[in-house]
Amino acid sequence: MWNKIRGSLPLQLVFAAGAAWILASGLTHFVYPNGTAEIDQQAWYQFLMLGKTVYIGLLKMVVGVMVMLSLIEGISNIGAIAKLKTLGGRTLAFYTFTTMIAVSLGLGASLLLPAWQPLTQAVPLAEGTRLIGEQAASGGAIATKLLNMALVNPVAAIADGNLLAVVVFSFMLGISLLSALPEKHPLFEVINGLNKGINTMVGGIIRLSPLAIFAIVLEFSLKGSTALFSQLALFALLVFALTMLHGLVVLPSLAKLLTGIKISTLFKGISAPLAMAFATSSSAATLPLSMRSAQDLGVSPTTSSMVLPLGSVMNMDGTALFEGVAAVFLAQLFGVDLTTTGIVMIFIMAMVSSIGAPGMPSGSMSGMQLVLLAAGIPLEAIAILLIIERPLDTFRTAVNVEGDIIAALVVDKWQRSEGNN
Repeated sequence: MWNKIRGSLPLQLVFAAGAAWILASGLTHFVYPNGTAEIDQQAWYQFLMLGKTVYIGLLKMVVGVMVMLSLIEGISNIGAIAKLKTLGGRTLAFYTFTTMIAVSLGLGASLLLPAWQPLTQAVPLAEGTRLIGEQAASGGAIATKLLNMALVNPVAAIADGNLLAVVVFSFMLGISLLSALPEKHPLFEVINGLNKGINTMVGGIIRLSPLAIFAIVLEFSLKGSTALFSQLALFALLVFALTMLHGLVVLPSLAKLLTGIKISTLFKGISAPLAMAFATSSSAATLPLSMRSAQDLGVSPTTSSMVLPLGSVMNMDGTALFEGVAAVFLAQLFGVDLTTTGIVMIFIMAMVSSIGAPGMPSGSMSGMQLVLLAAGIPLEAIAILLIIERPLDTFRTAVNVEGDIIAALVVDKWQRSEGNN
């Protein structure tokens, strides 16, 4: 049994999470029955939290460089601009298609269900919460924001964890190298060697993931409060049900239909990255594990090195679904009459604002504000979402990561089919 756990990362993650939950339950019942407010000061607790700090810190250190080298190598391996155009076009088309399904699912279910009861008293904003200006919802402002995120010095982008800028620069550099240099140029060998070195480093970091999962689950179990969910239980249940429907039915069905993969094989192959995405609420932190799992499922390195980094930036099915449901929910709470135009604006803005959303916990809140502005919903309504946004973020991040890996499977299947013709 122990040998089986040692050889399986998903089992290690489950074992670590279970051990953390058992420890937290014992502490809250026997050691801290009157509350856990003082636990932050305990030396043993700070020591256990080092597992999360070290793991997340190491990933932040390498993820930008890994995305850059992976994309450049993936582009160089394609060998021709025409093939790059085909692969990129198919990737963008599939991501757009699944995001449209997610937003449609969220909006459709929300509008078909009975309306929520309007609020009689506004929920106060949390201290430190900043709202954006109304002018930020215009098309020009949104385009400016995306461009300001994308067109950044690549060194600064890597340092700040701005993956959108890293992806843009990597694409530009990869295409330029592909156009300027012969296919067998030594520089491509250097890039390939650097990429292998980074992947080896990432493989070592991933071995620490059970320690991170243990620390994260322990922290959440000790400090999480179910009282926060009382006012929004039905809304949270609706978002959870729709997210699970998309993640357990829609996406796997597309994978089965378009690639022929068995559902059991799919979930066995992606269990480790899903567990990591659920625990960290960060698609960026899960990217190295996603790339390894995709290649274990048979995706070619050329495809995975392009599709998955792109997905961590622009494929946010769970986020788009959440924003659609939340917009209808808040509109009804605040008595905003959603016309057909308002619904269309929510649909468009939920799709657009999910692109480039930071791959980190609660990274979608700025995009959510854009959706509210577009639908004419008071920005103060964001206070309600902040109450339960973080727990729901865990599920939708897992769905985001699942969508990335399934996209890699589908696009790779299309690429192989074309190559055989």
